[in-house]
Amino acid sequence: MSNILEVRDLDVRYGGILAVRGISFDVPEGKIVTLIGANGAGKSSTLRSIVGLEKAAGGSIRFQGEEQVGVSTEDIVRRGITLVPEGRRVFVNLTVAENLKLGAYMRKDDLTDDLKWVYGLFPRLEERSWQSAGTLSGGEQQMLAIARALMSRPKLIMMDEPSLGLAPLIVQGVFDIIREINRQGVTILLVEQNANMALKAADLAYVMETGRITMHGTGAELAENEEIKAAYLGKTK
Repeated sequence: MSNILEVRDLDVRYGGILAVRGISFDVPEGKIVTLIGANGAGKSSTLRSIVGLEKAAGGSIRFQGEEQVGVSTEDIVRRGITLVPEGRRVFVNLTVAENLKLGAYMRKDDLTDDLKWVYGLFPRLEERSWQSAGTLSGGEQQMLAIARALMSRPKLIMMDEPSLGLAPLIVQGVFDIIREINRQGVTILLVEQNANMALKAADLAYVMETGRITMHGTGAELAENEEIKAAYLGKTK
């Protein structure tokens, strides 16, 4: 199986601090891959560097064989990568429909079929399409953030902490949607502190600690690893 994304020896620096230290990993096409780790491990910095929001201090990021380092965020989105940021960041004074159309702001073609697609994934958003995004619940805003990212027709969608601040029942719904998006052909790179849910969903998983990748394997393998259980799943022998 071919890799849609290949990261090699990536460094990301904030001022004098090296937040990401020479990491390498692959994202196979059509799979769900997760990065798990504690706050400050460098997970979000990794996603932001892939989409061009943070400049790589070293290393290579190749998407479908093309180098991404030094490419503008707009061009990276045009190539087929999009990011659902931590904290959702919907435009609260705009309607749901307006938020969705902004997700396709670089497209010049007709959006009708794509709106039908995302409304099919998120029927609640269609019910609230003319409602202000600021009046939605936290779970609905997360749905909107994911749907907005899908409007650019990404080949790879990256999600940064999609379950953050949501009730357990809503978290389950978000992960059901993540799996469905993947079943419909979109590759997913997921950063998530809810390691239990992330490992259940992921085909491949990487553990990040203080800017380095310290462990990797299938989601099922890491879910059964005793170190992972103790450190991230709240389980001991």
